[in-house]
Amino acid sequence: MLQLRHHDYVLKLRHTFRLARGDSDSRRVLMVEIEHDGLVGRGEAAPIARYGQDADSAAKAAEQMVARLGDIRAFDEAAARVAVAGEPAAEAAIDMALRDLAGKRLGVPLYQLLGIDPSTMPVTSFTIGMDTPEIVEQKVREAEAFAVLKVKMGSEDDALVLETVRSMTDRPVRVDANEGWTLDDALSRLEWLQEMGVELVEQPLPAGQHAEMCELKKRSPLPLFADESVARAEDIPRLAEAFDGINIKLMKCGGLGEAVRMIHVARAHGMKIMLGCMVESSMAITAAAHIAPLVDFADLDGNLLISNDPFIGAELRDGKLVLPTAPGLGVRPRGSQSS
Repeated sequence: MLQLRHHDYVLKLRHTFRLARGDSDSRRVLMVEIEHDGLVGRGEAAPIARYGQDADSAAKAAEQMVARLGDIRAFDEAAARVAVAGEPAAEAAIDMALRDLAGKRLGVPLYQLLGIDPSTMPVTSFTIGMDTPEIVEQKVREAEAFAVLKVKMGSEDDALVLETVRSMTDRPVRVDANEGWTLDDALSRLEWLQEMGVELVEQPLPAGQHAEMCELKKRSPLPLFADESVARAEDIPRLAEAFDGINIKLMKCGGLGEAVRMIHVARAHGMKIMLGCMVESSMAITAAAHIAPLVDFADLDGNLLISNDPFIGAELRDGKLVLPTAPGLGVRPRGSQSS
């Protein structure tokens, strides 16, 4: 007999998070637990309004999914089989919980269950949101443990933000425009960004501007990565002519199973792969970290942007996430000595 428990939780951001689409000081997520045969599998949904979801809709979807799960031993396909349309964050949470249960049932961490070598873990970047020069300087100081920075752009202050970052560090920088530029904006910025030591640019134009992205890719001196333009594996073949790489996020694609399929499809199309995140706790970040050794770039810092993380999971060491060795996801509630 499966038992589902869930509750919403407000993640409090250390700094106001500013994107091209707006600002926020907190994010409401949904924590789920699935109990079976005395074991508890945990997951997290971090729904985003950009994709028409919230914690309430995720909770309803999770209830519907668990009610029709059936045999959970086939965990690799289970969440996708019962997914509720338009609710990938809920799908991701159930997928995590089922994989957590599978690992606990077999007594092995998830990366072992999937046959993944954690020694190939890429370094993860730390996100510097749009802000005043004084706050940007503070954020760069707080990111001293990270070898790579990710700078949010998409405003009239783009140059000032990057110049402030560059005045403090010569570390590699990646830029995320969050759909905030026009084609002309992007063309006027890219050469300068290359001169400033930027490695790559995420989602320079709004999703759906395929022809414009194809033109931009032809003329860009920097690799361009799809974020909002890509959700699942079926999106990738068409995007290969418009982008050099993709950013996979569990909350967009519906969980680890679909994320691994996206990795295979992207590789088949010669694309580079980043594994990213929303603002999430250590629950979802650790889940993603279990497959991060399969990708080229990691941007798994969502738990480090918050001040009230309720879980302990993967730990940062020398700029990389170190996976827990406990069974399943290896995540435990903060203050608890066991999972």
